[in-house]
Amino acid sequence: MGLTALLSENAPRCMKEHEMKTLFGRKVAIDASMSIYQFLIAVRQQDGQMLMNESGDVTSHLMGFFYRTIRMVDHGIKPCYIFDGKPPELKGNVLAKRFARREEAKEGEEEARETGTAEDIDKLARRQVRVTKEHNEECKKLLALMGIPVVTAPGEAEAQCAELARAGKVYAAGSEDMDTLTFHTPILLRHLTFSEAKKMPISEINLDIALQDLDMTMDQFIELCILLGCDYLEPCKGIGPKTALKLLREHNGLAGVVKFVRGKMAEKEQENQVIASQHDDDDSDRESEEGGGGMMVNSDGEEVPVSSPVKKSPAKKKKKVTSSGMQIPEHWPWEEAKQLFITPDVVKGADLDLEWKAPDVEGLVEFLCRDKGFNEDRVRAGAAKLAKMLAAKQQGRLDGFFTVKPKDSSTSKPAAGGKRKGDEKDKGGAKKKGKK
Repeated sequence: MGLTALLSENAPRCMKEHEMKTLFGRKVAIDASMSIYQFLIAVRQQDGQMLMNESGDVTSHLMGFFYRTIRMVDHGIKPCYIFDGKPPELKGNVLAKRFARREEAKEGEEEARETGTAEDIDKLARRQVRVTKEHNEECKKLLALMGIPVVTAPGEAEAQCAELARAGKVYAAGSEDMDTLTFHTPILLRHLTFSEAKKMPISEINLDIALQDLDMTMDQFIELCILLGCDYLEPCKGIGPKTALKLLREHNGLAGVVKFVRGKMAEKEQENQVIASQHDDDDSDRESEEGGGGMMVNSDGEEVPVSSPVKKSPAKKKKKVTSSGMQIPEHWPWEEAKQLFITPDVVKGADLDLEWKAPDVEGLVEFLCRDKGFNEDRVRAGAAKLAKMLAAKQQGRLDGFFTVKPKDSSTSKPAAGGKRKGDEKDKGGAKKKGKK
């Protein structure tokens, strides 16, 4: 969605960037399903193919989870991973379109192998990535062996991440999906699972500050996100971040915006019908002008038509039939989508216990090295680092003990005519120095 651009322009205070090490001591609920997809696309061989073992099994997702989780733990972060459950029925159309796009990419790749470049082939191959049930199960097994908590949500993973953050079980939700804010997570962290080589700082978004600076309620913010585009509905054409914010403020909510835009679409449709009718009349007039002359007898004694002496009128410049600038799909159940964001299918945070355990080193070696072909020395080194960090008693964060308060101006200035002790000392010291 265009929410990132909107926040950076209209509520920049809610966004900040920092290094991963500044999150030491934090617990974070990470959208595992988004991470698997990310790893399958990004963790590749030099030739652009996914990582595979000798048996041809894809291992990109396992490589990503193992080493990037260790990187987070090494910086003092305690991650837990949330997996998707059953998607809402409303998401069915979006998923069907994603499947269709993958099929198009598959056909495009076959054509590119004959006429395209290596870059074209690689781009189309990445568009075909699909997370399977097997990928999910393998990642859950790996994380359990690493001692990292795993939760399978009844519905959307990002909604469960937000629930854990609201319940105080974790500091923030970690996801690249901005819809996580729409599920009411207090803090969203992005780029947590990015490769260290990318040198991307962690992006932190504070929802309360965003609402304050946008001067919106949570209910209005959800409607804004839906209008900008979400996972449940087709996007609206011709409505960008600035327009969306303006429309919602002018029409007092999404219901008013929908009514307004549909009205504009109806007006444009009527205008196009008038233009099309005028085109038909103009064509008919020109046909009548071109025909209708007298008759004459040629040298062979046959009657032939004589072209009319009537002067043809110049062709009129035709108006173009255009589409409406702003368009909302015919079937666009935004009220249903809004309800999914307000009351998502989640397990209450209070009912979930997150426990970080010591890793099963031999289990990791058996799974990653014997079954998946990983290097044993590297796996044992990574597991040792994981065990050390998870067992270590983490240093408490200072912001957990102190609350920053604004400076009281009444106590910061000395009384009129009064002297501070420091001033007396400095003055006395100066006198003594003068005596020497």
